[in-house]
Amino acid sequence: MLDIQFIRQNIDQIRAAIANKGLTLDLDELLAADRDRRDVTTSLEQKRARKNELSALIPKASKEDRPRLVEEAKEVRTSIEELEPRVTEIQRRYQDLMLRVPSVPRPEVPVGKGEEQNVEVRRVGAPRKFDFQPKDHVELMSALGYVEWDGPRRFAGARSYALVGDGALLELAVLRLAVDTLIERGMKLVAPPVMVKERAMTGTGFFPLGREEAYSIAADELFLIGTSEVPLVSMHCDDTLDATRLPLKYAGISPCFRREAGAHGKDTRGLYRVHQFTKVEQVVFCLPDEAVAEKLHYELLGNAEAILGKLEIPYRVALACTGEIGLGQTRKHEVESWMPGRNAYSETHSCSTLGDFQTRRSNIRMRSESGALVYPYTLNNTAVASPRILIPLLENHQNADGSITLPAALVPYMLGRSRLAPAPLSLTRGATR
Repeated sequence: MLDIQFIRQNIDQIRAAIANKGLTLDLDELLAADRDRRDVTTSLEQKRARKNELSALIPKASKEDRPRLVEEAKEVRTSIEELEPRVTEIQRRYQDLMLRVPSVPRPEVPVGKGEEQNVEVRRVGAPRKFDFQPKDHVELMSALGYVEWDGPRRFAGARSYALVGDGALLELAVLRLAVDTLIERGMKLVAPPVMVKERAMTGTGFFPLGREEAYSIAADELFLIGTSEVPLVSMHCDDTLDATRLPLKYAGISPCFRREAGAHGKDTRGLYRVHQFTKVEQVVFCLPDEAVAEKLHYELLGNAEAILGKLEIPYRVALACTGEIGLGQTRKHEVESWMPGRNAYSETHSCSTLGDFQTRRSNIRMRSESGALVYPYTLNNTAVASPRILIPLLENHQNADGSITLPAALVPYMLGRSRLAPAPLSLTRGATR
C-alpha cells in the first residue's frame, strides 16, 4: 500500500505504474473516493463536535432556549446516524481501491509486458554438452524410482506427486544445504505457520489480486500460504521494530501451496508446476533507505546464487521488466536455471524489493532517529524451492547409464554417497507423466 499523500502528489507516476505493470485500476475512481472520504469524514466530525457542544449547552440553557437546542440536538443525532453508514461504505470502497495501487518500479526496471522484455544481467556456468541423448527429469526420476505419479494423482488430483526413497532424501538434502548456507550467511531460521488469516495475505500483498491462487479453509477462515514470506512478514504485524536491531534477516522453511489457477494445461508434465512444494525463503526488514535496501537486495540474490553454485547448476540472472514484477515490488531479479530437458533457462528463484508496501498494509513501524514513527522496508528472495530445483539438478548431473553424479556439496547430506544409481527394473515406474 502506498501513502495516499504520495499518490495525490505523483498521479502521473502512479498511472504509469498501473499501465506498465499491466494492472486494471481506475485511478480517478480512487481519487474521487479519497475526496468523498475526506468530505464525509469532515462533515461527520463537525456534527459530532456540535452534538457534544449541545450536550454541554442544554443543561445550562434557559427555559426559552432549551426547546430549540433540544430540537437541534435531535436533528444532529439523526444526521449522524444517516452519515455513519455512508462513511463506512465510502471507507470500504476507498480501502479496496487503495489495496490495488501498485508500487512504483525503480528507474532501472525496464518497461515491458512479458519475460521477453526482461534484461539479462549475467550467465554463470555453461550448459553441458552431452555425448549421449540426455533424459528429462521425468524419465530420470521414474527410472531411479524417485517418484510416484499415478497413485497420488488418483487420490489427490492433477499436479500431485510423491517423492519416495532417495527422491525424498534428495529433496531434504537440497533444502538442508540451502538452510545451512543461509545460516552461515547470517540468516535466522524460522519454521512458521502455513495456515494464516486473511489479514496476513492482504498485509503482504497477495490479496486481493491473488485470491484465486490461494487454497482456503472456509470453516476456519484460514488460507494456505504460497510462500513463507507471508508469515515471516506478518509475525511482526502491529509491531514497532527497534531500529537498532535492523536489518532483521529471516530464512523461512515451509510447505507451500498454490492453486495454479491461471496455468490450466501449462507445464503439466513432471514437477515444474505443482500445487504443493517446499521452499526456503529469505525475508528481510531494513531501514527505509533505498541505498540500504539495494545493498540487501544484492546480498539476498548472492545467497541464492551461492546455493546454485554449490549445486553446480548453470544459470542466468535477469532484471525483470515492469510486466513481470508484482503489485508491491519495486525491483525484481529472476534467476533461471538451465534445464536440458526443456532446452532452456527456466525460473527457479526470484529476488524482490518492496519498499514500505507490505509494512504499511501490515502496520509494521519503527521509530526513526527524529522520534517519528515510519515504515521499514521489506525484501524477499527464493533461496530454493523443491521439487522444481530437482529438475536442473538431476538433468545437469545425469550419466549415460541413467545414474546421477552428485555435486560435492550434496554428498554429506546424502549419507556420503556421490553417485545415485537407477533402481532395479522391477521397481522402476513408467516415464509417462
